[in-house]
Amino acid sequence: MRAAVFREPGVIEIDDIPVPVIGSDEVLVRVRAASICGTDLRIMKHGHFRLPAGQHRVLGHEVAGEIAEAGSEVRGFAVGDRVSVVPNVGCGRCRMCRRGLNNLCPDYEAFGITMDGGFEEYMRVPAAAIARGNLMHVPDVLSFEEAAILEPMSCCLHGQRKVDLQPDDVVVIVGAGPIGCFHALLAKQQGVQTVIVSNTRQPRLEIARRMGADITINISEQDLHEEVLRITDGEGADVVITCVSKPDVIAGASDLIGRLGRINVFSGLGDQARPAIDVNSLHYLEQTVTGTTGSSVRDYADVLAMAASPNVDLSPVITDRFPLEDIRAAMAQSASGTGMKSVILFD
Repeated sequence: MRAAVFREPGVIEIDDIPVPVIGSDEVLVRVRAASICGTDLRIMKHGHFRLPAGQHRVLGHEVAGEIAEAGSEVRGFAVGDRVSVVPNVGCGRCRMCRRGLNNLCPDYEAFGITMDGGFEEYMRVPAAAIARGNLMHVPDVLSFEEAAILEPMSCCLHGQRKVDLQPDDVVVIVGAGPIGCFHALLAKQQGVQTVIVSNTRQPRLEIARRMGADITINISEQDLHEEVLRITDGEGADVVITCVSKPDVIAGASDLIGRLGRINVFSGLGDQARPAIDVNSLHYLEQTVTGTTGSSVRDYADVLAMAASPNVDLSPVITDRFPLEDIRAAMAQSASGTGMKSVILFD
């Protein structure tokens, strides 16, 4: 079968590899769509601490397809079922797993990192993933490409749950890439009345509008802090979600919120310098800073149900489609920031 195999940082090659052989308690998924994530781009550039030098891996953890083969001991899934996967498979034993937080398991396995992922024609789903709920049925109303982008959307829901969005909140989302647009959509789905999205690129702000943003601010033309204060009559926003990996964005988040304001640091910084935080603002205004990573099985299941609603349209976020053979072009497009989500489609 065809697969895009990661060899080392900077090197990914289309190769012909054997179709995985499954056990009696496993399933084989015929991949129909796999979208490219920032994590894939970072692995391509820097590698991954769970991928030792010389270890080849099929990347791709945002995956949807149909079951091509099911082991004799598998229950609840059958050949032909449309499915997607929650990528991080917890150990099932640790404190985090017992709390339902498989995304925080210190001994996790993950599709596209420790196990081969979705940039291949057929993907093996092991027994542990099935037993822990990581394999999910996809409703017929969702296309495979829509199902493939649910994983980053579930991460956004996980982040929003940390800041406990309320209908009367003013929510500021810094960044209008795919993540910022997912945040806008989810906030509106949860009844938030005022969703503000900022960005430097007007085309992305237009997509954010289509995804639910009430107000968009082009920060190359307007001052974000001044605009937020104007919109809120000087009180500041209730929630800020940072979707841009820049230290100054995170450092300035507390300036955008008022009393009892909440911040979700959704975007990591990698090896960048640690930003300064206005501790006095946190102290005297009783503000809260949270951080989140990944999503739980519950988050994914909830997003899957939400995406199947007739009033949810994910199509504006999918701007580029590529065959597997053009994986390098697809990654370059994703890294360019000119589009939104790039999806690998299989025949």
